[in-house]
Amino acid sequence: MAFTMHSHSGQFCPGHAKDSLEDIIRHAIKMGFKSMGLTEHMPRTAVEDLYPEELTPSPSESLATLHPRHTSYLAEATRLQTLFSPQISLLVGFETEWLRPDEYIPLITTLAADPRIDYLVGSVHHVDSIPIDFDAPTYARAVAAHSGSEEALFTAYFDAQHDMLQALQPRVVGHFDLIRLFSSYEAQRATLPPLSTHWPGVWERILRNLRAAHCYGGWLELNTSALRKGLAEAYPMREIAEAWVGMGGKFTVSDDSHGVGQVGTNYGRGLGYLEELGVREVWTLERKEGGGVVERGVAIGEFRGSLKEEGSA
Repeated sequence: MAFTMHSHSGQFCPGHAKDSLEDIIRHAIKMGFKSMGLTEHMPRTAVEDLYPEELTPSPSESLATLHPRHTSYLAEATRLQTLFSPQISLLVGFETEWLRPDEYIPLITTLAADPRIDYLVGSVHHVDSIPIDFDAPTYARAVAAHSGSEEALFTAYFDAQHDMLQALQPRVVGHFDLIRLFSSYEAQRATLPPLSTHWPGVWERILRNLRAAHCYGGWLELNTSALRKGLAEAYPMREIAEAWVGMGGKFTVSDDSHGVGQVGTNYGRGLGYLEELGVREVWTLERKEGGGVVERGVAIGEFRGSLKEEGSA
């Protein structure tokens, strides 16, 4: 049973993604997906939280669209749930932002209380309000804000992630080590010691966060978007993935697609990576007939066997 637990559309993530939600779902069905998690980004609350691509033509107008867009997303997602129910099980969630906890925790709690929401993808995209996955210059600005120390930035990222995990306990922990996307550490990793010895303080925080997620029953996603963005390994990197497997942690699978062309991207490589780690089963949610969802394990062989094709890179 092929699936993704993390996806986006151009309809509800304009400028950052492509294509309508319905077209993306139709393509997933064509590829053999039997389940799909819809997880558009949650609304943000202030102009300073906008990404650079959202600042034109008017930051205030962009901000004003976010909450109504979330409302429209939930309405469309539930319509499509019914429309496609004979062909695919659609789960409805959203991806969190983590900026000012005192402000965002109540907002996330309110949004998650909507009965249409099945689960959260808990993600951190900012460190001290600076995006760390937008582009290389913005990442460099985040490093500069931490006295030019990439180690300090990694430390702050994993501290913010720990706060998020403790406060929200999301079912899916989104792209656990997203911080490495534009990092010089990632670019030079082949010539550097393992992270556990290169930055011991960072590694201690990683283990702390893995333990926190495991304690409440969270799943790490095997997120293949890292591969289409040019990284050598999916999220999480092997050293982290091995530690998670050693704890008995569970993986789910996500393409983190941002349009039709990215659905199922690099799933073959991602599933092979999991098998190299000794993982034989991945996890998703299944809708119960009377309402609500339950966990379901899917053998990787079954997952692979249901894919009719793989997404483009």
